Amino acid sequence: MASPLTSRVPAAAPTPASASDSTRHGRSRHRSGGAGQIVLYVVLSVAAIGFVAPFVLMVSNSLKTAQEIIQVPPSLLPEHPTFANFAFVLQNSPYLVWYRNSLLVAVSVTVLTLFTSSIAGYIFAKFTFPGKNVVFVVLLSTMMIPAPVLLIPSYLVMNFLHLLNTLWALVVGSIVSAFGIFLMRQFIAAIPDDLVDAARLDGAGEFAIYWRVILPLTGPALAALGIFTFLGSWNDYLWPLIVINDQDKMVVPLALTYFNSQHAQRSDLVMAAATMAVVPVCVVFLFFQRRIVNAFVLTGIK
Repeated sequence: MASPLTSRVPAAAPTPASASDSTRHGRSRHRSGGAGQIVLYVVLSVAAIGFVAPFVLMVSNSLKTAQEIIQVPPSLLPEHPTFANFAFVLQNSPYLVWYRNSLLVAVSVTVLTLFTSSIAGYIFAKFTFPGKNVVFVVLLSTMMIPAPVLLIPSYLVMNFLHLLNTLWALVVGSIVSAFGIFLMRQFIAAIPDDLVDAARLDGAGEFAIYWRVILPLTGPALAALGIFTFLGSWNDYLWPLIVINDQDKMVVPLALTYFNSQHAQRSDLVMAAATMAVVPVCVVFLFFQRRIVNAFVLTGIK
């Protein structure tokens, strides 16, 4: 009987034809991959230009005079940049009051939403009580209700509480977020129960556990929720339009509509007001861009 060493048959060396075929297939795959990358870059570049162009045009027109904006042919960049439009907006309208209102509302809504969402998420993640899953499912189902459907009930509630035409109506109506509770619940559920049990054995109360154990471990989720909440509150237009009537109680998105109606023929002034309106959004992006990217990743947690 032949030994295993003698019974082995050496593998046939690749023929020149097969080698050339594999090389040809590799080159075709490389060319198709390169073409796909080029198409992807072109599509992304066009999309980026589509997003950036309105912003560049807004800032550029805010630095132009009214005559320069309507000149033919138009220019992309201002020939003689001027900040007179910004000075006019600040001096001839209560823009700083509108700015203050927006900051107060956005910061208040963000802080209160973080508190209500984190403490509710802690309860749903670490407590057991009858009907917990049913309540959580009902809470999640509210995310499928279109926001305009809730405008009339919310308006009636604000009217019952005598909060119409006040900044409190903008805050109270936005401090509970089903998405925020869901996000925090999913994040807190991943925290080991042993940490909570150890804190209870040490005599810590439930609020102390929430404040000293849970919150420090939920920093990424709080940052993600805080960024989304602040930007959403700052850009909110429909709800303030429903509940705010007085000019001195307007927030920036609503005030821009009012300002545009007063200066519809002066697009340079309107662009200056709009440019100042996006400053907080740009600041948030510049200082928290890494957290914003992480926030989009975090919202995909299981």
